[in-house]
Amino acid sequence: MLRSDRFNKADRVIRIGFWANAVLMVLKLAAGHYGHSDAVFADGVESACDFIAIGMTLIALKVGRKPYDSDHPYGHGKVESLSAIFVSLVIAATGGWILYGAATIMLEGRYATPALVAVLAAAGTIVAKEALYRYSMKVGGSLGSPALLAIAKDHRKDAITSVATLVGVGGAYFGIRIMDPIAAALTSLFIFHIGYHTFRISAHELMDGQPEQSLLDAITQIARSVEGVDQVHEIRARHSGQYLIVDLKLEMPPEMTVKRSHDIATEVKRRIFEHFSNVGDVMIHINPSDEPHEDLIRL
Repeated sequence: MLRSDRFNKADRVIRIGFWANAVLMVLKLAAGHYGHSDAVFADGVESACDFIAIGMTLIALKVGRKPYDSDHPYGHGKVESLSAIFVSLVIAATGGWILYGAATIMLEGRYATPALVAVLAAAGTIVAKEALYRYSMKVGGSLGSPALLAIAKDHRKDAITSVATLVGVGGAYFGIRIMDPIAAALTSLFIFHIGYHTFRISAHELMDGQPEQSLLDAITQIARSVEGVDQVHEIRARHSGQYLIVDLKLEMPPEMTVKRSHDIATEVKRRIFEHFSNVGDVMIHINPSDEPHEDLIRL
């Protein structure tokens, strides 16, 4: 996949989510206010937080697509993981805000009876957010973009929130008014969990954590299949936004010429690029096979 195609797909997902959140934010804030539902109004405030988070992601994607330069020889992709960290903090802060509001309502005992418009707003949000989640996960997964995957999880968080909101506002609409703040409080627990999960994955990528072992095994198999490669001595990889940077140590016959070993390494790199569109670079070190060698490292 061409670099420009990857970025265009990412842009499309973010723009759709950005404007969908803007519309939902206005609708839920209005429905919560005029429909007398604290849960739906809190849901609207949550959408406002998402609106800000997605705006930050748009900026991150724009910065992350800049090509490598002398100051950033590995590119600018890490800014996507930084953006995902920010989104996770927004998610957690939103959960705290909702929990505080629900607790305050229950302590004060000021329960209102919601109007039908609040119930409909919660139901409509579930459908819209679940659709956005599935679309964003599909594209984000195919691109391997941490920013898009974080936004997708944020959409799923909204869908879960709205399910609880619908139960609460529906129960309150039919007379059990305490269900509205209870639903909001329970929803906050789901929100905290999603925020933590997003933060943990993004922090792992920022600290150059290894990707899935199955991916490393697949890259190893491709390298081994190239004629002239005796063994893959070591493989490491790290995320840089939508791309992976791979480090390979290959063992080759010691009598092989420099030119021949260079040609083989180039073929290994070419095949990896052909099979994995999300690999941004492959750095290869060659060791003589069947001879003891020591890898110098200070980490």
